[in-house]
Amino acid sequence: MKIIKSHKELIVYQIAFKSSMEIFHISKSFPKDEIYSLTSQIRRSSRSVSANLTEAFRKRRYEKAFISKLSDSEAEAAETQVWLDYSLECGYLSINSHEKLCMEYDKIIGMIVIMIMHPEKWSL
Repeated sequence: MKIIKSHKELIVYQIAFKSSMEIFHISKSFPKDEIYSLTSQIRRSSRSVSANLTEAFRKRRYEKAFISKLSDSEAEAAETQVWLDYSLECGYLSINSHEKLCMEYDKIIGMIVIMIMHPEKWSL
C-alpha cells in the first residue's frame, strides 16, 4: 500500500471536497431568503466533512482522537444528506442532483466507517 503523506491524497477527502464545491455552486441558485438558513447550513456541513477528515489525518497518531474526528466527519456527511433532502423538497434541487449527491455522501460515509473500523491502518 502506498504511503499517504497528505490528507489531500485521501480519496475520501477528494470526493468530499469535490462534493462540497458542487453543493456550493448549486446553492448559489437557492432563494435569497434561504441565505441564513438552508444555504448556510448545507454549505457549512458539506465543508465540515473534508475539514474534519483533514483534522483526523493530522491526529492519526492518537487513535481515539483520530476516530473522534472521523466520527465528526461522518456526522457532518449525514447532516449534509438531510439538507439535500430539504433542498429537494423545497424545490431548490433537481431529483437527479439530489440522487447523485446523496450517493456521493453514502460513498463518503462508507469510506469513513471503514477508516473508523480499522484505525490501525492509518496510524503512524
